[in-house]
Amino acid sequence: MQLAKVRGTVVSTQKEPSLQGVKFLLVQLLDDQGNPLPKYQVAADSVGAGVDEWVLVSLGSAARQVPRRGDRPVDAAVIAIVDTVSVENRILYSKKDQYR
Repeated sequence: MQLAKVRGTVVSTQKEPSLQGVKFLLVQLLDDQGNPLPKYQVAADSVGAGVDEWVLVSLGSAARQVPRRGDRPVDAAVIAIVDTVSVENRILYSKKDQYR
C-alpha cells in the first residue's frame, strides 16, 4: 500500500465493459514524510474519496484482490480514506485539521 493525495478525477465515457460505473481518481503518491512525489497514478475508487483527501492506494496485482475488482483490469485501487497518520509520536496528517 502507498499513501497518496487525491489531486483530481479522470472521466471516461468509453471504457472496458467491466469498468462501467467505476470512478477514477488521479492520485499523487506521497513519501514517508507526507511530501508529494513526482509520480501520479490513476486509481479506481471504491470508497468515495474526494479531491485533497489522503488515501491508501493498493498497487499492482494487489489492486485486483479488492472485492468486486478481481475481474477488472486495474493496477491501482483506492482502498481507504486516511483519517490520521502519526510517525514517532508526531501527527503527520490529520483529516480534521485539514478543513479548519
